[in-house]
Amino acid sequence: MRIFSEFINQIFVIFTRFMINGKKIVVVLPAYNAALTLKKTYDEIPFDIVDDVVLVDDHSKDNTSEIAKQIGIKHVIRHEKNKGYGGNQKTCYDTAMNLGADIVVMLHPDYQYTPKLIQSLTYLIANDLYPVAFGSRILGKGALKGGMPMYKYIFNRMLTFSQNVLIGQKLSEYHTGYRAFSKEVIQKINYHANSDDFVFDNQMISQIFYAGFDIAEVTCPTKYFPEASSINFRRSMKYGLGVLGTSFTHFFNRIGLVKSEIYKTK
Repeated sequence: MRIFSEFINQIFVIFTRFMINGKKIVVVLPAYNAALTLKKTYDEIPFDIVDDVVLVDDHSKDNTSEIAKQIGIKHVIRHEKNKGYGGNQKTCYDTAMNLGADIVVMLHPDYQYTPKLIQSLTYLIANDLYPVAFGSRILGKGALKGGMPMYKYIFNRMLTFSQNVLIGQKLSEYHTGYRAFSKEVIQKINYHANSDDFVFDNQMISQIFYAGFDIAEVTCPTKYFPEASSINFRRSMKYGLGVLGTSFTHFFNRIGLVKSEIYKTK
């Protein structure tokens, strides 16, 4: 009996030695035309702590899905039609929850953010310091140093200032594409009520704060180059208006003037 018990303990050690406090970590990659940068991103994922990778291809025009399968990603989902950036993330989080994730890391597969920071983000969550952690391009001057266009940087700072005032928080930025969440956060907030467009990200932040969760930030280097995904000036303006709309919605809900569907928890 003692030998059997020791054997079971050894098996447990083997299966959990690479986990952080026994937490299952799933990285989700919301992809659209990421064929040129996907392998670079995937190769830097720290698989000593990451258990699963999910790629959701939002009906790309290139061979993103094929490359994902070739490099060894087990969970590849391709939308039959383009659902938008927010719609892509909804599939990402649903799939991660179905896989039993304790921590979900959302990482853009365009290699603009280094996967080498996954350890830093997930340790904060696995050790119960914060339920959410973001990689921030603004902390440490990473944005401009990495080549962010000046107009985007100014746009980012103006929006972030307005959001902090309206939401009542002090994030360095609300627009990063590098985020990690505990399963409790994913399970509680009603992200399916959010937009399928780019403003999804900001609605999700608003929901997280409204539900009483805190967000940690880690300084993150970034890279801007032709293959990295980016939205044009017209889409940026639409996004900015959506961000302000989300912030005002949060403010009006916070002071009790309205009750919006997106803040109803599961």
